Amino acid sequence: MTAGDRNDVHPAWLPPEAFRALGARRTLVTGDGPLVETVYREVAQACASYGGGVRRSGSDDGGDPVDLVLALTSAGPLPAAAEEVAAGRRQRAGTLGAEGFLLARHCDVTVVLAEQPAGLLYGLFQVVRLGESAFGAGHPPRSHRPATRLRMLDHWDNVDVHPVMGQVERGYAGGSIFWRDGVRRDLSRVRDYGRLLAAVGVNAVSVNNVNVHATEARLLTDRLDDVAAIADVLRPYGIRVHLSVTFAAPVLLGGLPTADPLDERVRTWWAGTTRRVYERIPDFGGYVVKADSEGQPGPFSYGRSHADGANLLADALAPFSGVVHWRAFVYNHRQDWRDRTTDRARAAFDHFAPLDGRFRDNVILQVKHGPMDFQPREPVSPVIAAMPATRLAVEFQVTQEYTGQQRHVCYLGPWWSEVLRFGPWGDGGPTVAAVATGARDGGSPGGGLVAVSNVGDDPYWTGHPLAQANLYAFGRLAWDPGLDPVAVLDEWIDLTFPPPAAASATATAGSGPSETGGAGDHDLVRRTLHEIMDYSWRSYERYTAPLGVGFMVRPGTHYGPDVDGYEYTPWGTYHFADRDGVGVDRTRATGTGFTGQYPPPWSEVYESLDRCPDELLLFFHHVPYGHVLRSGTTVIQHIYDTHFAGVTEVAAIRRRWERLAALLDPALHARVAERLDEQLRCAEEWRDQVNTYFFRKSGVPDVHGRRIH
Repeated sequence: MTAGDRNDVHPAWLPPEAFRALGARRTLVTGDGPLVETVYREVAQACASYGGGVRRSGSDDGGDPVDLVLALTSAGPLPAAAEEVAAGRRQRAGTLGAEGFLLARHCDVTVVLAEQPAGLLYGLFQVVRLGESAFGAGHPPRSHRPATRLRMLDHWDNVDVHPVMGQVERGYAGGSIFWRDGVRRDLSRVRDYGRLLAAVGVNAVSVNNVNVHATEARLLTDRLDDVAAIADVLRPYGIRVHLSVTFAAPVLLGGLPTADPLDERVRTWWAGTTRRVYERIPDFGGYVVKADSEGQPGPFSYGRSHADGANLLADALAPFSGVVHWRAFVYNHRQDWRDRTTDRARAAFDHFAPLDGRFRDNVILQVKHGPMDFQPREPVSPVIAAMPATRLAVEFQVTQEYTGQQRHVCYLGPWWSEVLRFGPWGDGGPTVAAVATGARDGGSPGGGLVAVSNVGDDPYWTGHPLAQANLYAFGRLAWDPGLDPVAVLDEWIDLTFPPPAAASATATAGSGPSETGGAGDHDLVRRTLHEIMDYSWRSYERYTAPLGVGFMVRPGTHYGPDVDGYEYTPWGTYHFADRDGVGVDRTRATGTGFTGQYPPPWSEVYESLDRCPDELLLFFHHVPYGHVLRSGTTVIQHIYDTHFAGVTEVAAIRRRWERLAALLDPALHARVAERLDEQLRCAEEWRDQVNTYFFRKSGVPDVHGRRIH
């Protein structure tokens, strides 16, 4: 059997032990509807394992006391404690909204109130996250609302196995959980995935590759039942399905001679096709489009703009409250590497900033968080600050295309948090999170946060078991961008590797520490995982990309070092290293002018060689190897030092993992150990190739006398 058929799928952050505190209590669930049924089913399953009880409002039970109430505010009657909490809530201004909930502790009863069923579902998982503390003192009424309305994952899955891209493009955890010769016959894995996503607040999924091939294109029409089957499984967890569509669909699927967005025949075709989608999937979310990028068709073929193309689909979706996610990842991938005026970093701004205010309200422009392509270090994309009259979604990449491909441990939560807290207009101004959430004064409603999923049919979901933390962190930061990523990692650790005292005979293999240990063992697990993961992104940066340089990877695979791999290709030029120096001059004074795409103060900061942050120096400036950084070391010595240090840090990570050999499921421990062995090997390869390359370019030896090949 393949991994997707196996019954020993790791439970990730929802092992049975995570429900112990909930399952040992007496719970009342009130309300109706599919999501409330999901809440009741989750509680009932937990109670069956841990001896508690659950009942529905109105059942003939004589009004037995309860420890937990999960209730819609429109339902009743409520126990006295819940009614008092509800009355207090009614006295306060504001609403909980479609997905919010109120959590309180009153008269020894924990109360979760929501105005809509989705809020009740998210409230349930907050109780699970809190564990025993949900039933202790110190819980004054607190409202929880998602900061973003759309919290979405894009799957780059192909229905068939593509001869070049495989089944999951840039997928590092096996095949698709959705597709195998069409939609999978057994969608139980998709149902489990829906639970995991609901537990972190994700509410939308696109189920196919943005690079839409012929088979994926047909999902919009004659294979729509396959999409509906997935939607049926995810619906009970509050997740709406979206589709990636090709802009050329009217030609490929409709037999039209054109896909011109201003052609009335094309508009009619999209309107009719979209209507049929909603007849089959009434809660369908909308379309995702990659157009005029990397060979994908788009409106440029007809002399039209991206606004023309996006608005065509928006008009078709508008009667059904659907949205179109139009990706801003558009650039010329047929560049002349000798032409230093061409700069891929400029492309998204140049294409889209002039179109601000020309998109329909239900168009969401999906912008990568950096101007390039998810490199280990990039500045924030200037597009995020350039389009106040357009709904923007900020896109992250959970699958680690350029950060170790889930063969390296690289916890990305700290980086995403850094991006979300960044102020494009300077300290004290609106942040990236404010743009995405719509909290920026005078701006358009936010488009939310989107990420490329890292899930496949591997038993551990993400290939590397520790890569699960990135998926967890994305969901939690999409719900609340202000969360501390270290605290989020703590949540993931405590749920995924619960304390031994919480273990039970029903635990799934690999779900937590050994039952033979004690609380001290769990503390060791938690402490060790923090030591391994807290700074893992910065360790990865140290042994790969110095000072903001990117794309020093093997073309095609994007894995392992190849310093000049992209330097002389049509895809772009990224470090310009020669015998005198290194870095890309993106200044207005002497370079490509990219710094001018930023508003003050960052346009001045990045323009200035003295003020530019060290970690982005080579992204914005070409400097001599002897240029002295703010740290006091030279550029060339920094390259040597960080690459040696990165390998040392990975070796320490590998040793730390061995502490846990007796405390974790042997199969899980062995999988991580194997990945760490590969990470150490690869880090050494990065160190040796990068240091040797720059030694040979510069002729400058390491001041510490270390061997450089």
